[in-house]
Amino acid sequence: MTAFLDTLGPHAGFILACYVVTALVVAALFVWLFADRARLTREIAALEAKGITRRSTSAGNGEARR
Repeated sequence: MTAFLDTLGPHAGFILACYVVTALVVAALFVWLFADRARLTREIAALEAKGITRRSTSAGNGEARR
């Protein structure tokens, strides 16, 4: 491992910290996306349970309106 760090030069700590921070931000974005999708799915299910339907499903012939 130290041989790898030596190849990065004197700024190895900064370089590795940047990679770690970037990986954490990307992971946080994925977590946020999955959590938001779950929230929206629950919200749509609650609205449909109240009888509120989507406009795209009321076109009559099964095709979505534009």
